[in-house]
Amino acid sequence: MANLNRRQFLQSLGLASAATAALAFPGIIRAATTRPHVVVIGGGFAGATAAKYLRYWSGAVDVTLVEPNTTYYSPILSNLVLNNQRNLSQISFNYNTLASKYGIKVVNDWVDGINAPNQTINLRGGSTLAYDRLIIAPGIQFMDVPGLDSSKVPHAWQAGAQTTLLQQQLAAMPAGGTFVMSIPAAPYRCPPGPYERACVVADWLRTNKPGSNVIVLDANPAITVEATTFGNAFATYGVEYIPNAVLQGVDSDQKIAHTSFGDYKADVLNVIPPHSAGSIVLQSGLANVGARWAGVNPLSYESTAVPNIHIIGDSQGTGQPKAGHIANAEAKVCADAVLRLLSGGQPFAAPVTNSACYSPISSTTASWLTAVYAYEQASGTMKLVPESFGASDVPTTKNYSRMFDWTTNLFNDTFA
Repeated sequence: MANLNRRQFLQSLGLASAATAALAFPGIIRAATTRPHVVVIGGGFAGATAAKYLRYWSGAVDVTLVEPNTTYYSPILSNLVLNNQRNLSQISFNYNTLASKYGIKVVNDWVDGINAPNQTINLRGGSTLAYDRLIIAPGIQFMDVPGLDSSKVPHAWQAGAQTTLLQQQLAAMPAGGTFVMSIPAAPYRCPPGPYERACVVADWLRTNKPGSNVIVLDANPAITVEATTFGNAFATYGVEYIPNAVLQGVDSDQKIAHTSFGDYKADVLNVIPPHSAGSIVLQSGLANVGARWAGVNPLSYESTAVPNIHIIGDSQGTGQPKAGHIANAEAKVCADAVLRLLSGGQPFAAPVTNSACYSPISSTTASWLTAVYAYEQASGTMKLVPESFGASDVPTTKNYSRMFDWTTNLFNDTFA
């Protein structure tokens, strides 16, 4: 049992060897008479990792990844596109290696519906896929904000064209202008991300648009993570930080944010709307946590609403953060559990996940944050391990360099 625990822990971190992984699933590898089929919806950090590790750990299961886009743009590092330190091509990934190296069938299409009783999904192109187990990783969708037109007021919280639009607006902003961004109430994708963006933009503006102002409208009562680091950076940059500022509406033409504290006019307005689970989760009756997130059993990420369907990543409602690194970890726990279930076994009883990230604070410095979550049998939930929590005291150039090592490892573990 001690060896099994260690093997499972290594797998959760993506460190298990192929040989060790194969030994973990003797039932499905040696005894399967028909090949089970797992369908994965969504090709971000959660979905791509799940698809990869299902095949990496077992050659006896067929895996189909359904993702409408041929290219995935990483939200991680996307704020560095805004200050021209990265371009989109440097944070873009395709699914060619997943298909050629791991034998995953990649289908570029939208999912229009799930027929849970028949265990099939309907694709917009007209075809139907049957599954033995279904893993859903659709990320987030945005909730409505009155008057918001994201083609004029970008969120740039899903990287790609939105990132380019915000970059272009910042480049065209006059010196002495005002950049206003809004942060939704938690939970939202990437807890430090909005504060990171405010720092990166403020740092860039003071060099390239002298005399400009940055205003952060935060629906939360305080900075949600790394409060000292971001608070000190805001003070250094002269960022006006306004907590409890609930966004009530937007004038997208005039670039005005209507909030509980009044109106704020901007030259560049960046509104990050409140989030919910991806639309397929809501449409399929899987959003049973506050009608926004999917309730799951964290041992397997199987839905508490519908059997044989697993939800991972930003759409899950376990209370774990919504971010790329921990989505990668959840995907491995889920893949491991699915293979065990398909072989007639039970999920590992003590899964562990890790949430970690580096945040650029300037063009040369970054901070870091890490935390481990472990399954608590008494409550049936994933709990933060208090002694695991850590954060940098101050942003440093060494952290900035290590940030790229971290992202390279995460990108490779997901897509390579």
